[in-house]
Parts: sequence; structure tokens; C-alpha cells
Amino acid sequence: MSARRAIVASGVALLTVVAVVAAMVVLSSGTGTVTSSRGTGCGTGTVDPAIVARADFAVGAFEGEQLVNAAEVMNAATDAGLPQRAQVIGVMTAIGESSLRNLTYGDDIYGVTNPDGSLTSSVGLFQQQSWWGSRSTRLDPYQSALLFFQRLGEVPGWESLPPTAAAHAVQRNADPDHYTRFFEPAARIVQTLTVAAGGSDCPISVDDRVLAQELVVHADDGSLRGLVPDHVRQIRWIANGDRVPGCGIDTRILQIMVIAVRYFDEVGVSSINRNCTAELLGAGAESWHYKDGGGRAVDFFSLDGVALTGADARSLRLIGLLDPSMPEGSRVGQAQCRSAAGITLALSRWTDIADGCDHLHIDVGEAVDDLLVN
Repeated sequence: MSARRAIVASGVALLTVVAVVAAMVVLSSGTGTVTSSRGTGCGTGTVDPAIVARADFAVGAFEGEQLVNAAEVMNAATDAGLPQRAQVIGVMTAIGESSLRNLTYGDDIYGVTNPDGSLTSSVGLFQQQSWWGSRSTRLDPYQSALLFFQRLGEVPGWESLPPTAAAHAVQRNADPDHYTRFFEPAARIVQTLTVAAGGSDCPISVDDRVLAQELVVHADDGSLRGLVPDHVRQIRWIANGDRVPGCGIDTRILQIMVIAVRYFDEVGVSSINRNCTAELLGAGAESWHYKDGGGRAVDFFSLDGVALTGADARSLRLIGLLDPSMPEGSRVGQAQCRSAAGITLALSRWTDIADGCDHLHIDVGEAVDDLLVN
């Protein structure tokens, strides 16, 4: 079991005949409303390095001091006002330059002679040369990361660049593709430290683009995937700020998907806005995938790589996670599949409807609230 899944709380949720794992998703910061964190979404709150230092866990091959340094990089992105994608790019770059170790030595590839006759050398997490700042600054993980993010923020359109291209625009590595292989472990580190340090208190953003950018991180590392036709591209357009006619997604649907990717290691989405893919399936033009512009429903076909039926343990777990926060009037599918399995839901905020037993359907087309609530 991964660190991210291991820290999710367990409990009995929603069922009158079976017990399933569930957790309360906290969507506020004590205000009773859904709020964003610095306007940049979950993953950009402060991660206490002391908590990380005390935690006895590893993320892949990374542990101990390396994860503490990653926390410092993440905090620097937060303080620079940058989103989670910047955190991942920063951690990815530091992996590529130093394996997240604060090195006191580096390459003398430029052969620059200092006044005392010594050679200029790159040091620190980002292997920064002397022109970046003083040696003490470059050897401070947080301060060196701030230098990195200052320059990243000055790269035109960095948010829409491939991660390695964004990093290369700052670092000018000899190989522009050098950082590509470090993106996935960086994304895992950011997600693990976010949940380990902030737990379920991480707020859900109310900003479409911020939500989409968080989802794109998961799409890029393979933990969010779509079928053919791929509806995930609709999320990418929103993340990039592109408003493609017929391809919009309701904010609440984006919020639901963000909750799913935070609590499952792998999420499969088969349908969002069918106007965008010219599909008339199931309820056809009356489906909230299509009706009134579409994008008010999402179909999950798998969680953690396991196919869903709406009556399986993972479907029930996701329903349990969402139930306290769903807007009144929302609907969840696969009622007859659960009935056939002898499962009865005690839903508090939404209703269940019949649908095919090869996915889990959720829609908000008739919901009365504009956002998920606490």
C-alpha cells in the first residue's frame, strides 16, 4: 500500500449491509465553505519539514533528507505564489541536478576563475553557479528554490510547456530532455508530502483552471487516464486556459475528480463532456454528459487499476468520500447493480439512479449548489 493511501482514515460509510473504507473530505478551512489555498489549489499549502523529517516513510528511492529538501522546494513555490505544477517542476529539477541532496560541490564546466584563483563551481539542490547568488544562498534549499522559481515565473507560458522544457528554460542543461524521467517520481513526492503533512485538511479549489492543473499533474504521471476517445484532453484545455466550444467541464465535476485522484493511486475516466467527442450514448441528448452544453457528469471506469461496477468496494469507497460534500440534487449511478448485490446506500445529499454496471456515474446537472459543500 502506498504512503498516500495508507494515511487515509478508515470508517464505516453509507451502507446498511456492508462496511467499506471511507474518509471525510474536508473542503474548508474552518469557514464552512469551499475555499482555495492562495488561489492555487491543494499541494501549494505549507509542508512542515519537521513533520517530514519525523515521518518514517520513503517515496520510491527517496527518503530522509531528500524528502525534507523536497518540502523546502514545495514551500518556496508556495511563497512565490506558484501552483502545484511549479512544485512538481521544482522537485523534478532538483532530482535531476542533485538527487534532492544539498551538494557542496558541483561541475566546473565553465572554468570561471574567481578573484582568489578558485574555479566557480555549481552547488546546492539546483547546482546553481555563482551568478545565481552567494554560496550561502545557493546552499540553502529554500533560498535556492526561490531563485529557481523566480526565473521559472519569468519564462513565457511556462505553465503550458512540457515540464522538462520549463526546467530547461531556467537551468539551460546541455540536454533539454534531461529532466523528463524525473517528472513521475517528483509528482509522487509532491502528492505524498502534501497529504502526509496536510492530510484531508487540504482545501479543494473553486477555480476551474487550478483544479484542471492539479488533474493534469496526475495525467502526466499516468495516475489519471482516459479511454478512447480520451476525455482527459478536455481537462488539459482548461488547465491551459483554453475555452474550447462544447468541451467545458462543470467546476463541481472537476472537484469530484480532484478528490478521486487524491485518494486513489490510479483513476480511470471514460466520459465527461460528450459534446466534445460527438458521443450519444446511454441517455443520449438527455444525459448530463451532453445536455445543456454537457460536462456536468463524469464516468469512472476504474480505480487503482480495478474495473468498477458501482457495487464494488472501490466504487463504494469513492461514494463514501464524496457523500458529505455533494450538492443537493446530485445523482450517482448503478443503483440496480448495487441492488443485485444486496447493497443499499444511505445517501445524505444525493440520489441514486440506474445505469450500466461497467462504470460509476456521477452527475450534478440538477444540483442546487454551485460548488461542493462541507
